[in-house]
Amino acid sequence: MRESNYWLRIIEATISLEEKNKVELTYLINESVELKKILGSIVVRSKANK
Repeated sequence: MRESNYWLRIIEATISLEEKNKVELTYLINESVELKKILGSIVVRSKANK
């Protein structure tokens, strides 16, 4: 997930997009951030339960 977020941010920083595509890219970046948080939380909890 971290790598996906990285590449999405690279695209955002380097490519000029139409407004519709910018909105979609922003949505994808936000989703990847949320998924990173969820997955990170799962890892932390699974380590705490051992």
